[in-house]
Amino acid sequence: MVSFASTLPSLVSFIPSPSYITNASRQPPQPGMICCKFGSELNNEDRFHRRDILQSVGAAVGMDLIARSSAFIEVANAADLIQRRQRSDFQSKIKLTLYDAIKANPDIIPSLLTLALNDAITYDKATKTGGPNGSIRFSSEISRPENKGLDAALNLLEESKKVIDLDSKGGPISYADLIQFAAQSAVKSTFIASAISKCGGNVEKGTLLYSAYGSNGQWGQFDRIFGRSDAQEPDPEGRVPQWDKASVQEMKDKFKAVGLGPRQLAVMSSFLGPDQAATEALLASDPEVLPWIQKYQRSRETVSRTDYEVDLITTVTKLSSLGQVINYEAYTYPPRKIDVTKLKL
Repeated sequence: MVSFASTLPSLVSFIPSPSYITNASRQPPQPGMICCKFGSELNNEDRFHRRDILQSVGAAVGMDLIARSSAFIEVANAADLIQRRQRSDFQSKIKLTLYDAIKANPDIIPSLLTLALNDAITYDKATKTGGPNGSIRFSSEISRPENKGLDAALNLLEESKKVIDLDSKGGPISYADLIQFAAQSAVKSTFIASAISKCGGNVEKGTLLYSAYGSNGQWGQFDRIFGRSDAQEPDPEGRVPQWDKASVQEMKDKFKAVGLGPRQLAVMSSFLGPDQAATEALLASDPEVLPWIQKYQRSRETVSRTDYEVDLITTVTKLSSLGQVINYEAYTYPPRKIDVTKLKL
């Protein structure tokens, strides 16, 4: 309920002096009533208009509402900050678990990348179906020819999911999120490995090099796409090429179907099979893709590898959001209430 009582004193200054007031009625005034009449001898400038009272009351009401809405906004902002912190903490635990799993199984990186690509590229713009929805977890989909050899990657993520869910206060992680964040961790691992290689295999110097010149700060938008929902059935067949058998034109057509072009195809070469060099040699046979292959090969030879890494992160981010409605409250939970009566002061 909105109260105006506190605003009444502010109206006193608008009431004319007693010399201008005459008896308004023979009836005695009732408690709580103000009966007044303004003399006809007053000019327009000195008269106390009803409009003045309404404006004053309106201003008072506005100020009261603003004060109350500000308090509501402060509460809403506080709740939002709590949820952001909860999601951020959970995301950090996910990344740490995946980092450890990949570090122990570095040979699985190419399969993790292809797993994420094949789960995402089922998106169909016409029907708004498919995309990175975790449907590749279903046995009838993972067993398709285009997903041959990806079982080990999926099994690794199944084990990682058990660890992640065990420590989750806001519910289990979706396979859709898990698969895409595993790809992110795998990509980061390749970036760091390249930096270490440039430092002659010195892990400490390589990690420092990546921290100083790497692209770690470019993942912000990807991290915000957190809260994908899992599909409840496999995506339709025939939406994903067999990358090791597809022609460059078939690859281009598939990438075009989801809104990507030769540039993105070139930068995603490491996602298209275990042998990136062989994949790039094939892609370089196409005149539209060749300039981009050359550009990224030159970029990977530099210390910062900026062009290659930033474009790869941008493309992975776009793929990871195809057709998805993100639940930005996913993995949040009510904060634990504290019984102040039990506090020892």
